[in-house]
Amino acid sequence: MNAQIQIDDTARQRAAYYDRISQSSLTPLWEVLGALVPKQPNSPAVGALWKYADIRDYVMEAGRLITAEEAERRVLILENPAMRGNSSITQTLYAGLQLILPGEIAPAHRHTQSALRLVLDGEGAYTAVDGERTTMKRGDFIITPAWTYHDHGNLGDTPVVWLDGLDIPLLRFFDAGFAEHGHTVAQSELRPEGDALARYGNNMLPMDFQQTSAQPTKVFVYPFARTRESLLSIARTAADPHMGHKLRFVNPATGASPMPTMGAFAQHLPAGFETQSYRSTDGTVYACLEGEGVAEINGEAFPFQPNDVFVVPSWHTLRLQARKDTILFSYSDRPAQQSLGLWREQKL
Repeated sequence: MNAQIQIDDTARQRAAYYDRISQSSLTPLWEVLGALVPKQPNSPAVGALWKYADIRDYVMEAGRLITAEEAERRVLILENPAMRGNSSITQTLYAGLQLILPGEIAPAHRHTQSALRLVLDGEGAYTAVDGERTTMKRGDFIITPAWTYHDHGNLGDTPVVWLDGLDIPLLRFFDAGFAEHGHTVAQSELRPEGDALARYGNNMLPMDFQQTSAQPTKVFVYPFARTRESLLSIARTAADPHMGHKLRFVNPATGASPMPTMGAFAQHLPAGFETQSYRSTDGTVYACLEGEGVAEINGEAFPFQPNDVFVVPSWHTLRLQARKDTILFSYSDRPAQQSLGLWREQKL
């Protein structure tokens, strides 16, 4: 009994002490050390899937309620179900579905956040980056590097929807976000379409070009036709048991990721193929471009079809099953983690 009284008295003294030091904005490390320095990642995010067929009507309805110019960017954010209100799909990544209707222009602006686009639905739109346009075709992977002016327009006759991926939460953590509006709604054309891909994307570089680590990639569009051709060509070889046939997108001038904070990947899974379980510290967002299958995330099954988007948080196990020949696009914060010596993977 005396021992219990002593324990209760100690607890009261500690509680009173915590109250007193709290008035000086102090808190005891020993009360929170386990959460601050965990034995392994314990992400607040959860695995989740957004079925495009179920949410497409919501995206189109947004087009009737607000113009692209009013919204600046007409986007529905894919918020992680366990992190509502944070405008993020993982702790470091943002994802959204952007809509641009025929005849519209999403005005030019620039920001310190790096951004990528993956075209999912429709055709006839374009993205312009620092004075060069690229026509957006389904499956194309397009980059707007940090602090480059960019605008979007739709010269076609159908709505166009793409997946936006940005490092907004990461820059928010660093308090390093800046943005500027362009001087005009749409940029003037400084170079013809395809110029950057011709100069920098064919294993050649201009004679006077010198890449520095601070420069963004000059190649800002990776056409799906080329990506698909590469994946199907290597599909003639044996598939990796954990990845299938998977390639990473690079800056052709350096071999590094096109963006310093986000990496992007393309993956082919033959019909009937099942990957072995795998996990890594980079939270990853996937989009299905072809085929269908099931993503098993920490034991929970998420059936996916074309245009569906799903997220695998940090250190969550992933198994993929392909019901048909399948092509997946994905992006993650892997380059940022690797540059800091933090990235880790485990093949189970």
